[in-house]
Amino acid sequence: MSHAKYDVLGIGNAIVDVIAVAEDDFLIAEGLAKGSMTLIDEERAEALYGRMGPAIEASGGSAANTLAGLGSLGGSAAFLGKVKADTLGGVFAHDITAIGVHFPSAPATDGAATARCFVLVTPDGERTMSTYLGAAQALGPDDIDAATVEAAHVTYLEGYLWDPPAAKEAFRKAAGIAHGAGRQVALSLSDSFCVDRYRAEFLELIRTGVVDILFANDSELKALYETGDIEAALQAVATDAKLAAVTLGADGCVVLQGGERVYVPAAPVGGAIVDKTGAGDLFAAGFLFAHVRGLGLQRSGELGSLAAAEVISHVGARPLVSLKTLAESRGLI
Repeated sequence: MSHAKYDVLGIGNAIVDVIAVAEDDFLIAEGLAKGSMTLIDEERAEALYGRMGPAIEASGGSAANTLAGLGSLGGSAAFLGKVKADTLGGVFAHDITAIGVHFPSAPATDGAATARCFVLVTPDGERTMSTYLGAAQALGPDDIDAATVEAAHVTYLEGYLWDPPAAKEAFRKAAGIAHGAGRQVALSLSDSFCVDRYRAEFLELIRTGVVDILFANDSELKALYETGDIEAALQAVATDAKLAAVTLGADGCVVLQGGERVYVPAAPVGGAIVDKTGAGDLFAAGFLFAHVRGLGLQRSGELGSLAAAEVISHVGARPLVSLKTLAESRGLI
């Protein structure tokens, strides 16, 4: 690939994660579907926050977590997303620039508050999310900086962006600029409930080549093709997508390109699985780091699996150790 200033430009919801441990009974009492992501309004956000246990606040959002992982590997990244000029907006901007990510988006001075995602982690490590999108929903075509898009090998878009209509336009605009500059576009399906809402549109993006690289987990892929059979879903995506990386939980991942299919086992997790928040985001980080360096499908899958294994070994959606050091110790970079 021709020289680029950034390995990856992430475009997504600029969200501050509010993470707390919860019992299954709390989820039932609050009417939350375990393991899902639900969109909530500001009133519900305030009520839920009031009933949650002690929480950790950290800047998050799917695409931003991916960029944090990429930076930890030694990659270069930029992010476009909308926050408000409020306390949590300041937290997000500080955190993302502190990890070396270029963040040129100007904060909104009016309108909704900065987005937050309440992440309830149950003892089995599963995470259940309630998201107030707030200011993140204001992201639109005018926020897409063409020079930044053109300067990135891959523009990475999260499926969650498909909820706000203006963000869809921003997404398509960015993809057009990226392809015009000879760059690639990646999409993460984000959540099976998200896929249920926008299945036809996601399939159209993949089949028409708007998306060059697709990331999904097994449940998202099965939702995309409305099947309970992962093999049927893999055969379908092999036909539809130029390049797809599908995570299979404890069974590792499978990477599909052309007629090729590469299976990569899951990297060992140091100790128990503590919190699955960010597993898919960090898998994409490792995969894209290897992909833009032309390291091949196998190594891309291995680095993705390693990054995912690190993040599920602790609470929080961003690495706690240097992924670069970890990858070097395993002989992966």
